Amino acid sequence: MRHYQCTLVKQMHQPTSFPPIVGIDFSSSPTRRKPIVVATGVLVHQPRQILLNQLSKIERFESLAAFGDWLKQPQSWVGAFDFPFGLPRELVETLGWPTTWLACMQHYAQLTRPEIRDTFAAFCNARPAGQKFAHRATDKPAASSPSMKWVNPPVAYMLHAGVPLLLQAGVHLPGLHTGDKTRVALEGYPGLAAREVLGARSYKSDTPAKQTPDRLIARKDLIHALELGQTRLNVRLKLSHAQRDLLAADASGDSLDAVLCMLQAAWAQQRFAAGDARYGLPVEMDALEGWIVTA
Repeated sequence: MRHYQCTLVKQMHQPTSFPPIVGIDFSSSPTRRKPIVVATGVLVHQPRQILLNQLSKIERFESLAAFGDWLKQPQSWVGAFDFPFGLPRELVETLGWPTTWLACMQHYAQLTRPEIRDTFAAFCNARPAGQKFAHRATDKPAASSPSMKWVNPPVAYMLHAGVPLLLQAGVHLPGLHTGDKTRVALEGYPGLAAREVLGARSYKSDTPAKQTPDRLIARKDLIHALELGQTRLNVRLKLSHAQRDLLAADASGDSLDAVLCMLQAAWAQQRFAAGDARYGLPVEMDALEGWIVTA
């Protein structure tokens, strides 16, 4: 595990009793080149808004085991994780899998990735063109990939790798599974927050040849909008010059995606502080499928 300590921004207001806020850019097969990135921030009150005085640290984990160890640490946080927490009900019922969330996830964790690929491919092959994948209810408002998709992006494998780590760590998943309520895990999706600012403009790529000046400009535009609070999340991002440069320079977008998830977690913490025990998740959420926070 490598630690990247970032310059702390001087707080202009007294901190609240909010727990640390974290955002996680996840990889189902983390490496040194493509680690799991965790951004940690602090919420403080300001008139008419909540200011996110953030990046007390960015951490990068090069293995699932190292990230799992971090999850198990006795620390308080509210976090948004960039991987799906559930499968489409239509898929689960068609396959005859358990239709309660915990039993379904335990069954899913026992499968190998080739078994997942072959099972989901057979499901898709039996369906008409244009309707190959089953979708969760949250996919439409979030414009997210179906959680059963195993390529481009392989979110099915991310679910397969990530949810067991959350269960092993005993964290609390509102609306899905009761755990340690000092460590609250929510499903995030940085693309939802980024599109609000950039529309269809791309701001990242893992391919060096595609890490273009236009994408750098898009990252800078996105960071600037977040600093001004120009999103519906009612959270303003405050950065030092060094932090701003760090986020812009990461052409993969992993650091910025972790920060976007952190902002979604901050929105959820606001809802909890206002009396919503579900952290902003809709009451009608399907307790098998889960929901992307802020969607």
